[in-house]
Amino acid sequence: MHPSRRLSNDLATLWFQAPMVIAMRTQQMWMAAMTGGTANAAEINRMVSEKMMAAAESAVAANIAMTQQNITAMTAMVTGGGTSSRRAADAVARATVKPYSKRVRSNVRRLTRQKG
Repeated sequence: MHPSRRLSNDLATLWFQAPMVIAMRTQQMWMAAMTGGTANAAEINRMVSEKMMAAAESAVAANIAMTQQNITAMTAMVTGGGTSSRRAADAVARATVKPYSKRVRSNVRRLTRQKG
């Protein structure tokens, strides 16, 4: 089974860019700690609230995708049509991963634009 192109792109985004975000944030935290800066609290708060929002959005998106795939499967059973469990699984996985990859991409853009 091969995932769709969109799912592959979202997973690749997470695989390569998430460590970049972690490294940039860690560097900022160390610099703030070494210089006695307090501006870092905003980034820490953002990091935590972003993760909570992404987790909630991901759970909702996964539930909606599963419901849609169940409706599609039931409709296909009633009408005698075929269904693809691979496509259904791919749709659910894509919906689950998308909120995380979207936030990681935006964090990379935002953190690379910041001036030290």
